[in-house]
Amino acid sequence: MKDDFKLDPNIYLPLHEVVFNTLRRAILTGELDPGERLMEIHLASRFGVSRTPVREAIRMLEQEGLVTLRPARGAVVASISAESVQDVLEVRRAMDVLCASLACKRITETQLESLKEACEKFEEAVKAPEKDLTHIAACDVALHDIIIDATANRRLKQLVNNLSEQMYRYRFEYLKDSEIYDQLVKEHSDIYAAIAARDEEAAADACGIHIDNQEYAIMKQIALSKE
Repeated sequence: MKDDFKLDPNIYLPLHEVVFNTLRRAILTGELDPGERLMEIHLASRFGVSRTPVREAIRMLEQEGLVTLRPARGAVVASISAESVQDVLEVRRAMDVLCASLACKRITETQLESLKEACEKFEEAVKAPEKDLTHIAACDVALHDIIIDATANRRLKQLVNNLSEQMYRYRFEYLKDSEIYDQLVKEHSDIYAAIAARDEEAAADACGIHIDNQEYAIMKQIALSKE
């Protein structure tokens, strides 16, 4: 467990939810690694709370599939399996293709300019001398959020947002490989160009390629972690 891992306080939430949100964020962003043990006594001491809210938080994380209980080891951060990646990305691919298609029809000039700026900010983030993975991931999320907003479809946005938190964990996995950054910049540029041209077929193809390459990169990271 990393030394800078701290409780994220929120006076408006019950304590077990504060612990839950803190641990959940740490798992999704990779601060807590797959297979890492979550020991109630250690976490309670670290957060300055009793074991009860920690126990309740771990139970909630288990229900979300982010934590598993193992004999003799107790609670551990759930591994990222190839099957779960494929399941999530199959759905995300279909949604992203639809979002891109609708964005071609509905995106405003203001949103289009924001999308261009988001592409530039992502490129700046990946080319910075000191790579900040959290910042890079945030830039990536911001870029895709503009496309989702451009669909002007509230139900689609809800569905994508429900899947996005699971995607966040996978996003960190493929962004660990700096060798793919140039390719990601190009893919974002291709998506932007297609949407700017209002070319639905090209936009759908570009988004499909983008997700397919993500899946390949994540599978590569999973394979490396098993070596």
